[in-house]
Amino acid sequence: MARPTALSTRVLLTCAAIGVATGLLGGVAGWITPAVIAGFAVVYGFVLGVHVIPGIIAQEVLRLPWVALLTHVLAALVASAMAPWWAGRFLGTAILFGGIQELVAALTRYRVWQTWRFFISAVVIGVVVAVVVAFAAHLSALPLWAQVAYLVLAVLGPVLWTAIALAVGAALRRAGVARRVGA
Repeated sequence: MARPTALSTRVLLTCAAIGVATGLLGGVAGWITPAVIAGFAVVYGFVLGVHVIPGIIAQEVLRLPWVALLTHVLAALVASAMAPWWAGRFLGTAILFGGIQELVAALTRYRVWQTWRFFISAVVIGVVVAVVVAFAAHLSALPLWAQVAYLVLAVLGPVLWTAIALAVGAALRRAGVARRVGA
């Protein structure tokens, strides 16, 4: 019997299912983003953090190289269908977040799957989100309390969403989703 490839049909279908489900959540985030920015911009980094979910679930379930990036791109395509005006940002975010998650996994040679490893990528993503969006949102124009709250929420958002995604991924593993997929 031939050894299955890392991105077998089963792996691709699992990534696609995770991508569709999490892409719907990303699409909802896209729809509420203008209201968040207009009404309470301080929480925008927290809302943006929802986009860590596809890669975290995929890596927790499958524990294989490239599944975070692939699932992120698929989720971005689904989210783009729901909120097409954000398509470029969805794809850019997918590549950035998925790339960071893959890089952290690659640094451990895809052999370390303890919880702490996922949270390293979450904090890195949170810092990137905080810095990038701070410049884009002209954070310096906000009062000091709002600047501090924004930075804290921008870092904590991906961390909280990572915890939720890990719980979902662990539940999917317990349900047998990863059985005979390579994990």
